[in-house]
Amino acid sequence: MNETLWLIAYVLLAAFTIVFGLWLVVPFVSGLPWFPTHYARIRKALKMAGVRPGEVVYDLGAGDGRVLILAAREFGAKAVGIEISPVHCLEAWIKARLNRVGARVTVRLGNFYTADLAKADVVFAYMTSSQAPRLRPYLESSLKPGARVVTISFDFDGWQPLEFDRENLLFLYRMPPQPGSLSTYLAQKALGGQLPGRHATGSPASALDQADRQS
Repeated sequence: MNETLWLIAYVLLAAFTIVFGLWLVVPFVSGLPWFPTHYARIRKALKMAGVRPGEVVYDLGAGDGRVLILAAREFGAKAVGIEISPVHCLEAWIKARLNRVGARVTVRLGNFYTADLAKADVVFAYMTSSQAPRLRPYLESSLKPGARVVTISFDFDGWQPLEFDRENLLFLYRMPPQPGSLSTYLAQKALGGQLPGRHATGSPASALDQADRQS
C-alpha cells in the first residue's frame, strides 16, 4: 500500500514538474515571457483603441486570456490570441469558455512574429521595450491600413502615437504609422495647449474619428 502511494506521489510530482516547466520555461527560452497586467489597465487600453463590436482584436502573447475575454465580453469583439506556451493556451481556452465567450475567442499556439495579422483591426501588445525593434517592421508589413496598435509600457521608435496615456503608460498607433516619436507627440500637444499624458478629447474613439476624416 505504501509503495502504491509513493508511486502516485512520484507521478503527480513529475506531472507537476512538466506542467510548471511548460508554463514558465517555454516563454523565457523563446524570449517571449508573459507579464500579466490588471484588468482595469487592459480595459482602458481597449477603450483607447476604440474597439467596436465585430472587430477583430489580436493579443500578441495571450497568456491566460484576460485580454481576449475582456475584448469579447465587454466590447463584442472577435478576439484572437497568439501564445507560445501550450499551458497558457489551454488556460486561456478554458477561461474563455468558463466566461461564456468561447464562440468569439480563438487561441492559437505559436510565435506571434510569424502570425498572420492581415485580418486584425486592433493589435494589443504588452511586452518589453527590447522586443519593439523586431516587432515594429513586422507590424508595418502585416497590418492593413486603418488597423490600430495599442501597447502597454513601451513605444515604437520612429512612430508618433495617435494618443498617449501617461498614467497607465498606454500608446495608441494607427496604420500606417505617422513618422515621429513620443517626443514629437508631446511637443505638438504642448503647442496645442493640451496637457501631455491625457487623451486629446473626452471620447476614446475621437482621435480615431479625426484621423479617419483626415485620411
